[in-house]
Amino acid sequence: MNVWISRVEPVVAAPGPLHGLTMALKDNIDLAGVPTTAGDPRNSRPASRNAFVVDQLIAAGAVPLGKTNLDQYATGLVGTRSPYGACHSVFSADHVSGGSSSGSAVAVASGQVDFALGTDTAGSGRVPAAFNRIVGIKPSRGLVSARGVVPACRSLDCVTVMARSVRTARAVFNVMAAFDPDDAWSRRASDLPRSRAGRTPGGAAVIGVPDLDLDLDPLHEQAWQQTLDQADRLGDVVKVDVRPLLEAAELLYSGPWLAERWLAFGDKLDDDPAVDPTVRSIVHNGATLTAADAFAGFDRLATLTRASEHLWTELDALLLPVTSGHPTLAEVAADPVGVNSRLGRFTNMVNLLDLCAVAFPGPDRSDGLPFGVQLLAPAGHDQVLMDLAAVWCGEATEEVLLAVAGAHLTGQPLNDELVRRGARLAFDARTASSYRMYLLDGPRPGLTRTLSDEAGPGIDVEVWSLPAAELGGFAATVEPPLAIGPLELSDGRRILGFVCTADGADPARDITSFGGWRSYLAGRSA
Repeated sequence: MNVWISRVEPVVAAPGPLHGLTMALKDNIDLAGVPTTAGDPRNSRPASRNAFVVDQLIAAGAVPLGKTNLDQYATGLVGTRSPYGACHSVFSADHVSGGSSSGSAVAVASGQVDFALGTDTAGSGRVPAAFNRIVGIKPSRGLVSARGVVPACRSLDCVTVMARSVRTARAVFNVMAAFDPDDAWSRRASDLPRSRAGRTPGGAAVIGVPDLDLDLDPLHEQAWQQTLDQADRLGDVVKVDVRPLLEAAELLYSGPWLAERWLAFGDKLDDDPAVDPTVRSIVHNGATLTAADAFAGFDRLATLTRASEHLWTELDALLLPVTSGHPTLAEVAADPVGVNSRLGRFTNMVNLLDLCAVAFPGPDRSDGLPFGVQLLAPAGHDQVLMDLAAVWCGEATEEVLLAVAGAHLTGQPLNDELVRRGARLAFDARTASSYRMYLLDGPRPGLTRTLSDEAGPGIDVEVWSLPAAELGGFAATVEPPLAIGPLELSDGRRILGFVCTADGADPARDITSFGGWRSYLAGRSA
C-alpha cells in the first residue's frame, strides 16, 4: 500500500499520558537522524533534531515507528503524487487514500500505529481521515508548532493528528498544543477565544448545516442525507448560508497563497526528475503572481471573512461533508487537477478563515466505502468540536464541572494539570457574593464562604469540564489548606471548586476587593 518511506527501531517509552502509544510521522516532519524527504528523495536531508511537536510527544511517552508517504511537498488531496507510489484507501484498492497525509492515514486505519501526525493546509489531514474511516483533528492555526516541518504554505500550515478514536486523538492533541517561542507563527491557547458569546452554559449546542444543495456525488449525497437525519444527536440544528465559506475555498489556489508555496519550495522543482509533474505545474503558477495580486486576494478574503463571521455568533459548530465524492485512482489519473480541486471544496477555506476542524466517520455509503463529515468552529474552539465528535462517535464520557480561581486558570502555571487530564474550559463565572478571597503562601488564592450578611462582589472563576474518572487523581494534587469541595456560583448553581479551609482564612490577608486572582496579580504588578 506504499505506506512507509522509512522505518525506525522503537525506543523505550517515557512515562507520561501517551506511554507506549505508537506513532507515524508524515515525511515532512523531522525525526532526528532520519531523512526528511517531503516526498522528494533528491532533496531529502537527515534531520539534525526532532520537530518541536515530536519532542513533545516523545516526552509524553509516544514511540515513533517511522515516516510515511505523502503527496509531494504536501501539495495534493489525493495521495497519488509521490515517487514512492500511490496509496489507496484501506477499504478499496481502486479508490484513493486521500492526501496529502496519505501514508499516515493508512498506517492508522490499518492498525499499524495508534496515531499518526499529518499536516493540513487545504484539508490534507481531514480528506485521508474521511477516506479511511478514522478521526482527524485539524487544530487552530498556530496552536501546534510547525517548527521542524517542511513548509507548504507557512502562514496556513497546521500539524494534525489522526487516530481511530476521538479519545486517542484528543489525548495526543492535548500534548501537541503547546506554545513555541521559536516558531514565529505559534500562538498561545490563552490568546484565542474560548466560547461563543451569548451561549447559555450547559445548553444544547447549536449546529449549522448548509441551506443549499452541495452538488455531491450520488452515493455521497445519500450518506449526507442520512447524516442530516441524525444531526440532532449533536444539538439544535439550524440551516445557514455557507456561500461565503465556499467562495473563500476557491482563493487558496488562485490567490497569494500559491505564491507562498512557490516561496517555500519552488526552487526545488526544476531539473529534478523525481518531482511530480502536477505538483510542478501547480506551484509554478505561484511564480507569476504580483504584489497587486496578493493584496487583491487579501482584500477578497477579508470581505468573505466579514460576510461569514455572523455565523459564529449563532453557532457552536458547522457540520459539512469532508469531500463531495470518493474518486478512484483511475479518475485521478485522467484529471489530476480537476478531481483534486473538487476534493478541496469543503476544506480549503478552514485555515484561510482561521477556523479549527475535526473530521470523523459519518454513515457509510451504500457501497460500503466510508463517508467522512467534519465540524468547523472559530480558532480556540478545538475542545468544543472534540466534545461534539465524541458524542457522535459514541465516546462521550461523564464529566464534572470544576471551578478554579488561581494557579489553574488559563495561562497560569498549573493550568496544564487540567489540560493534560482532558479538561476543557466550559465558561467563565463568578461565585456567590458570600465568598471571600484570601492570599495564601505560594502565592495562591483561597476562597472561603462566610456567614456574614454583608454581600461581597463575588470572585471571578473559570469553570472547567473534567472527565469524572480524572477527578480523584486531580484532587490528590491539591495541597492544604486548599481542597476540592462544593462551591456556589452567582446564579445559584452548586458545583465543585477550589475552597479554602478556615485555618487559611487570615483576615490580614483578605484580597476580596480585587474580585479575582488575575486582578490581584495585575494590581500587585502595578
